[in-house]
Order: sequence, then C-alpha cells, then structure tokens
Amino acid sequence: QVQLVESGGGLVQPGGSLRLSCAASVTTFRLYAMKWYRQAPGKQRDLVASITTGGTTNYADSVKGRFAISRDNGKNTVYLQMNSLKPEDTAVYYCNTRWVRDYWGQGTQVTVSL
Repeated sequence: QVQLVESGGGLVQPGGSLRLSCAASVTTFRLYAMKWYRQAPGKQRDLVASITTGGTTNYADSVKGRFAISRDNGKNTVYLQMNSLKPEDTAVYYCNTRWVRDYWGQGTQVTVSL
C-alpha cells in the first residue's frame, strides 16, 4: 500500500511561482517512477510531468520550459517547481505512482489569478 500526500498549492498571480511536494509512505521510494497530473473543472485529468527511478524527466508540451519535476529519495518526496504560471495552469494537481495498480494523492488546488 502506497500513500501519497501533496502540499504546496495555493493562489498565485500570473507570472508567479509555486512548488508542489508529494510525500510517499514507502521505504523503497527510489524504486517508484513518479508523475504529476492535473485536472481543471470540467476537464479530464492530464499528465503534466514524470520522473523515472533514474531521474529521467518528461513534460507535457504546455509546461515545457516552465515546470520542473525532481525527486529526493532520502525524503521520499517528489516535487513540481512551477514558474511563469498562467491562468490556464489553474487545476487540482495530483501526485501518482504505479505499483501493480495506480496510487493517487488527495490533490492540491493551484489557482492562478489576479
């Protein structure tokens, strides 16, 4: 069983930055690939960024150059640094991993608005 707990969301003005964190309740965190998804109201949940166990990263085209995913295996935590935020980045952001099945956190709200 894997528990994921996100934090770091909030209200930010366009052009601002936020850093999301996702803490995992596993001792073998280094063996888990991790992903960040987001879901805006009335829309499907979309993949934003992913990081492999070896540290290879991938991003959705809409966030390339603005977002950065990273991991700290010593802290069992994955991060999403979000810069140059836009109103269209407004969504609930979810942490995800898969080990036999998908595990999701509870989500953290990010609102980009004046």
